Amino acid sequence: MSTVTAPAASTAVRTMRRVAWSAGALFWTAFAVLEGVNHGWLAGAFAVAFFIAPDLTFLVGLRDARTTERGQLPARAVPYYNAAHRALVPFALMLVYTFAPVAWPPIFAGLCGWMAHIALDRAFGYGLRGKDGFQRS
Repeated sequence: MSTVTAPAASTAVRTMRRVAWSAGALFWTAFAVLEGVNHGWLAGAFAVAFFIAPDLTFLVGLRDARTTERGQLPARAVPYYNAAHRALVPFALMLVYTFAPVAWPPIFAGLCGWMAHIALDRAFGYGLRGKDGFQRS
């Protein structure tokens, strides 16, 4: 019978999650590139734009950035940041796109880019923020 300490177990779980998010990042990035290749430059542009867009939420708190500590997001930007970095949002929109009578590939390519961004953030250890603006543990 092995005895694993709690910190070692939580480190192993954290590592496994980051590996899984890395695989997801690779998948969604490849899917976004494939959509761009298959459906043209506009789909590729949407994928790139939606890949970048979630981090534009930092601009909401730019005015208050002088009053925050290193690694802290201004409180006014936290709700926007968290909304743009929840994987459920683009995934739910993908489901809606799948069953809705809409067939415009750039939308789906953009959603793939958004999912790639979120997965890449999680793979590098960046998660949602608490009300104080710091990373949740």
